Amino acid sequence: MVVDVQSLLQNSKAAKMVRTQLEQKRAEYAKEISHQEEILRQERDTLQRQQASLSPESLNQKGREFQQKVNDLDRNVQGKRQALEKSNGEALEKIQDAMLKIIADIAKERKANLVFQRAELVLFDQAFDVTDDVLQKLDEQLPTLTVNFATPVAAAGPGGPATAAAGGASAAATPAAATAPAAPTTKPKKK
Repeated sequence: MVVDVQSLLQNSKAAKMVRTQLEQKRAEYAKEISHQEEILRQERDTLQRQQASLSPESLNQKGREFQQKVNDLDRNVQGKRQALEKSNGEALEKIQDAMLKIIADIAKERKANLVFQRAELVLFDQAFDVTDDVLQKLDEQLPTLTVNFATPVAAAGPGGPATAAAGGASAAATPAAATAPAAPTTKPKKK
């Protein structure tokens, strides 16, 4: 048996619905971020105009406050991106779970003991392709899917709730190398 998994993830009703919901949420986030960026641009312009009239200490303080707002926006953007990725992953997992159950049922029904992904095969008899059957059953069993959007991690200043939970540093700012062991670059020699 052969199944085109990528086609199912592109063409099923549930997958199309998930993509639509994600695009709507992405557009909503983009609008929010654009508004926040415009506010920061105005604030930057105001700060530049005041530069000559402010004392060095006051200018430094306002500069630090402005930079903190920029950093908060960066964390906010990263949090929204991660929330979208998580939501997408969870929705796709639901589709894949339903798809795998359907594939297993069809394999059992047809007494097939091997199922191949279409992408892995160069040549095969089209009679073994059950993608259309899987798509039909998937659309019947999972005609709609509402994405459960993860709440983005709120931006917080140093020592705030988002950073305190991560041990004083934003988890998004921690490089992967600091959290995961390095993979060996060479295979160990056999003795």
